[in-house]
Amino acid sequence: MNCDKQLLASLQNKLAPTLDLLKKMVAINSFTANKEGLNELGRFTAKAFAELGFSSEFVTSTNPDYGDHLVLTRKGKSRRTIGLISHLDTVYPPDEERRNNFSWRVAGDKIYGPGTMDIKGGTVMMHLVLSAMREIYPQDFEDTNWTLLLNSSEEALSYDFGELCLERLCADSTSPSPGGEGRGEGGRSHFKPPCDAIAALVFEAGVREGDTFEMVTARKGRATFRVTVEGRGAHAGGDHERGANAIVQLAYTVGRIAALTDYSKELTFNVGNISGGTVINRIPHHAVAELEVRAFSREIFNAGVEALNKLSNDIVVRAAADKSPCRVTIKKLSETPPWPRNEMTESLLRVWQDTGKSLGLRVIREERGGLSDGNHICHKIPTLDGLGPRGDNAHCSEQSADGAKEQEFVEPSSFVPKAALNIEAIRRLLKS
Repeated sequence: MNCDKQLLASLQNKLAPTLDLLKKMVAINSFTANKEGLNELGRFTAKAFAELGFSSEFVTSTNPDYGDHLVLTRKGKSRRTIGLISHLDTVYPPDEERRNNFSWRVAGDKIYGPGTMDIKGGTVMMHLVLSAMREIYPQDFEDTNWTLLLNSSEEALSYDFGELCLERLCADSTSPSPGGEGRGEGGRSHFKPPCDAIAALVFEAGVREGDTFEMVTARKGRATFRVTVEGRGAHAGGDHERGANAIVQLAYTVGRIAALTDYSKELTFNVGNISGGTVINRIPHHAVAELEVRAFSREIFNAGVEALNKLSNDIVVRAAADKSPCRVTIKKLSETPPWPRNEMTESLLRVWQDTGKSLGLRVIREERGGLSDGNHICHKIPTLDGLGPRGDNAHCSEQSADGAKEQEFVEPSSFVPKAALNIEAIRRLLKS
């Protein structure tokens, strides 16, 4: 890796304290529904970044069951603002961690534990990048306005956090604060950037194979739906012909939904759960299914949703006695817009690619089906994702002796080269 020797030495010296910071974060359960644990992690994270001169603010989530979002700011001497984005929550309840003996465990070049990859490893990567920049490139560090935003409920699709990011990173944004004024430490008001951020960098885990690094430049959008079928109940023995079986109609409807998947268009539908009926001697009058649709392209996404909605008129189950039909209702529950390829993201990718070439590395694009906070801001701010360390098995707490199941882990050897790439690319961006 053709990188400044001082920078590499600094990063290597900081690796052990960085991993120690990660270990302490992993020890704090921050399951999305664990409000107390999330706020504890938020306070711990704020304290860690305070050592780098960052002030902290806790912004109340619009969902009272979730912890506070965390905003960390450090005002620079120039008008250049860069946003760094991570999240506090994980998908593991405390009892699941205990049941699967899922905690900090080092095995070779793997560190297992909840959030090591998704995304506490990304948060400490942010700390490593900033602390090394402060030491080796102090002018770049001091000149830049840094705004760090950490979502308390990313795993539960916290839409208010996207509004918070736009509010804090876009000078012309009129989005209201999702938590009112928030709670700045010591009564400080939140810092407003003097101009639009030149980049929003998302520290989800990144793929690395040898000297090749993948940066995330697009993500699928996702919408969730509930399909409700109302039939007509009847005695299954004496009045079978008077019933309109809601489960049979729903089975037909979900089959039609599944058939809407078109891999050639990268359009997928998934029926995730289904329920209906009460007892087996009664024609079921009610049945429900919930599903999601995903696509990269907004046009394909919209066309898929339109085709789904038309299925509410496709009725095949009617009572034999009087032809009374079942009724199908399709309701959208939530929507996260697609993050398609766009020139703002492409401009950042070129910076990372050019930087990679100068360091003897190869940087390529990756387009992911999963969501991140980047989905909510990519249309307004140049956004790049995948700046975190390399790991695998996100959202998995189980392990088996045969290796078929392996817990989430991060590779400590990936921190230094990825941090060096990020630092040099950020410096190049600041000079462009």
